[in-house]
Amino acid sequence: MAAAPTTGGGVGTILAAGERDYLVRNSGEQVKISSIEGGIVALYFSASWCPPCRRFTPKLIEAYKELASHGKSFEVVFVSGDQDEEAFNAYFTKMPWLAVPFSDSEGRKGLDGRFEVRGIPHLVILDAKTGEVLTGDGVEFVSEYGIEAYPFTPERISELKEQEKAAKDNQTIHSVLGTPERNYVISNKGDKVPISDLEGKYVGLCFVVSGYGPVEEFTAVLSKIYGKLKEVGEKFEVVAVSLDSDEASFNESFSSMPWLAIPQGDKKCQKLVSYFELSDLPTVVLIGPDGKTLNNNIADIIDEHGMDAWEGFPFNAEKLAILAEKAKAKAASQTLESLLVTGDLDFVIGKDGAKVPVSELAGKTVLLYFSAKWCGPCRAFLPTLVDVYNKIKEKNSDFEIVFVSSDKDKDSFDDFFSGMPWLALPLGDERKAYLSKMFKIRGIPSLVAIGPDGKTVNTDAKAPIAVHGAEAFPFTEERLQELEKKIEEMAKTWPEKLKHELHEHELVLTRRPRPYGCDGCDEMGTSWSYACAECDFDLHTSCALDEEKKGEEEKGQDAADAAPAGYVCEGDVCRKA
Repeated sequence: MAAAPTTGGGVGTILAAGERDYLVRNSGEQVKISSIEGGIVALYFSASWCPPCRRFTPKLIEAYKELASHGKSFEVVFVSGDQDEEAFNAYFTKMPWLAVPFSDSEGRKGLDGRFEVRGIPHLVILDAKTGEVLTGDGVEFVSEYGIEAYPFTPERISELKEQEKAAKDNQTIHSVLGTPERNYVISNKGDKVPISDLEGKYVGLCFVVSGYGPVEEFTAVLSKIYGKLKEVGEKFEVVAVSLDSDEASFNESFSSMPWLAIPQGDKKCQKLVSYFELSDLPTVVLIGPDGKTLNNNIADIIDEHGMDAWEGFPFNAEKLAILAEKAKAKAASQTLESLLVTGDLDFVIGKDGAKVPVSELAGKTVLLYFSAKWCGPCRAFLPTLVDVYNKIKEKNSDFEIVFVSSDKDKDSFDDFFSGMPWLALPLGDERKAYLSKMFKIRGIPSLVAIGPDGKTVNTDAKAPIAVHGAEAFPFTEERLQELEKKIEEMAKTWPEKLKHELHEHELVLTRRPRPYGCDGCDEMGTSWSYACAECDFDLHTSCALDEEKKGEEEKGQDAADAAPAGYVCEGDVCRKA
């Protein structure tokens, strides 16, 4: 938990500034600070421009009103970070509590400094009488526990965590899904299904958010697995745990799901997020017939094996070993056709849209290039890849690249593809989803190397290209080992230390056991670098020795090429958020 500064003198001493001895309501009414005599006071540092604040504020309003209805002494004081009074008023009008007047900028600034506010939303909980800081982790406490966290002290949170531990030790399907007021889940037709009907079954808790691509893609596969397990008579049920903020979104997505759900908006949904320590989506928690948790996330298994995952049910060690053997056998029989041919989709395309049969690529080394125009690192890497492609093609006709696009529209696809001298899958081709799952593509740009026999030889061909360029061909382990030996010999001729214009300290030739990021060209590197012993700074040996650069970083990024929802770009890769 984050440490918070201690104070003294009561909350009145903290909130008063100069001659101002009052706070305000959204009606404009002034409230004497001295009227806040006891109980708990929360200072809410927030702003209308902050999306996390806008998401948290409704939770705090709900907790505030519930505590008031239970007669608990709890007051909130809004300390605005808005830039103008109009924004402040529009945001504050939704809040049922008090605020430091927006006009008192010095007072607000003083509170920011006093409580070391480094980010918002930030909720500092105070003892009104003494001014003692009970916690600076109010946002976390309210988000995870709601009013159960009152009076929001570390001691109360420790007590709640002990209760959680006891609940897990004695977990049943009723304690997981039910509440004192509700002993049922619902179907997408609105029927109430008693939780007792799930006793003795395997139950998958599927956390869902409507409109989020990775979840929607996953639930489509899970739906097929669910149907198959029902067909063969397995005692398996799925219960959706919705994280949607509105009922309309939930109803729209739930209507296409063949399983059950906790009612949308039920507080149990948010509690399960904390209870199972949700950190990723998609997530499916598997509960056994005895009500105990068997697996915290079988989504990874389903992602890896796709529809075949049903054969691993109920995903114990024995069944997972069978799945692994099947996957191994599938990899051993892999061909380029098995990867790139699906039904009538037995072709890739050239620049003019001409269909090139996949059979024409058989016997070649093929790179699958996962990329998109909106991805800055992809645009930066493209000139390097084009250069490498041309150099390899000069000496090896049995080489090709196939662009697998994540672009949003045809114009972006066409524009980006126009700068590539190779082939592509058509935009929106269903094979993209299969290939992304097959090779566990978590970020772009990514390059997967397929050998002449159709077997996968390298799932991260981008790294050796960044280091070795065209010499990395054909990207096999044997070839990379040859290059490593060559580099080891070359390293004997490099200076042990040097100075470089990009860094103020002396750089030392260093053997790198793991990949690193070059601070000169922003590409990944392996084996050797010139590193600063005092700072986290590295240069490729080629960059440090001023050899040919590995590509040029693009300057700027058009708004039209911004990363789409669900992606974040950091360094030299764009990943799903």
